[in-house]
Amino acid sequence: MGVFQMIREVFQLDNLHCPSCVTRIERAVNGMPGVTAARLAFAAGRLTVEYDETRTSSQAIADAVGRLGYPARSLRPEKGV
Repeated sequence: MGVFQMIREVFQLDNLHCPSCVTRIERAVNGMPGVTAARLAFAAGRLTVEYDETRTSSQAIADAVGRLGYPARSLRPEKGV
């Protein structure tokens, strides 16, 4: 088994209008290779994602969320979680 580095990263999302957005975004991000957890705090507009940086990237996550219509920008990655 290879060595991997887990990252916990928080993204600020724009254009959240209703709680159903939460389900849509969490389902999409949780389905990405390398993502172990994705949780969206609707009121704050913050998506917390834990992922293996050898299988996906911050940019890939932001792009996936952006394709759903919710621009995302990284606030703070934490390595070694």
